[in-house]
Amino acid sequence: MPKTLKEIALELNTSVSTVSRVVNNKDNVNEGTRARILKALKSLDYKPNQIARSLKNNSTSVIGIIIPDIRERFFCEIIRGVDTIVSEHGYSILLVDSNENAKKEEQYLDLLFQQRVDALIIATVTSGRKVLPYLEHHIPVVFIDNLPKIDAPYDAILLDNVQASKMAMSLLIGKGHKRIGIIAGTQSETTGFDRLLGYRLALSEANIEIDEQLITYGNNKEETGYQCMEKLILQSQNVPVEAVFSTAEGMTYGAIKAMRDHHVRFPDDIAIMGFDVHDKSGLITPGITTVRQPEHLNGKLTAELLLRRLENLHKEQETREKIQSSGLETGQRTLLSPYLEIKSSC
Repeated sequence: MPKTLKEIALELNTSVSTVSRVVNNKDNVNEGTRARILKALKSLDYKPNQIARSLKNNSTSVIGIIIPDIRERFFCEIIRGVDTIVSEHGYSILLVDSNENAKKEEQYLDLLFQQRVDALIIATVTSGRKVLPYLEHHIPVVFIDNLPKIDAPYDAILLDNVQASKMAMSLLIGKGHKRIGIIAGTQSETTGFDRLLGYRLALSEANIEIDEQLITYGNNKEETGYQCMEKLILQSQNVPVEAVFSTAEGMTYGAIKAMRDHHVRFPDDIAIMGFDVHDKSGLITPGITTVRQPEHLNGKLTAELLLRRLENLHKEQETREKIQSSGLETGQRTLLSPYLEIKSSC
């Protein structure tokens, strides 16, 4: 059984407070004493009791992250960006996957709250109302990927999804395509809604009539991308389609599989534009032109914003009035710019 600070202090014939100051890297300890205590702690492989420390300091130094699908490269890159920054400031991350399930997201929110995380990053699949207890307790929260529907100030780091779709459509239209289909995501989420809105706006601004039969809906997963593309292919004799814009990576891969199964070549028969496609191996040929977003930057900015919030909250244990006067309760929403990775699929 690991030794306590009291037991270590007795062995070294020193006070518990002195050992505690060394463990917590505090000043006012004789250097010779510090060296002797550090040597003893190392030989005993002493590990601080994080639960006790968190209760004493009112901080766990843990940031909770809830994402809807850990398999998506987009979220993996954001997490890496977050960890790169917060780890340098002594914070760890606790990651959970809601599997795009609202009930599971709610359960994980309760779990993270019970674990007393210092801050929360969430890509919500709900209205976001379950996050309100965090905001009420002044726990910093940053939303990523999807905007919540709550009447409360909150922070968010997001892609400009309307601009992203308009950028993709402008490229397709610029190549002479007018009959452009879309495999859109879930419209209950702001991400899916905004990407479809950008599609509609781009066509309207180019004076191209919007054909509702060319609009299909998936759930961002590969199988629905397959189903949507198959529908567009099978109806193409009556409803011609020249190009397809898929608004999520998984759906893009599903669409490509459907095209190959139906012997439809891209870009010769139908051009295809993807979103967030990560093909670093280069195994997909022709290469997929895709809208990309700066995922690592997203994670970095999210982490930096949380750290600023935490720093302000920790300063002299500010009162609610001081927090309000410092502007902490004013939500900051940052829209990141998309960019195109142009290959051969269009």
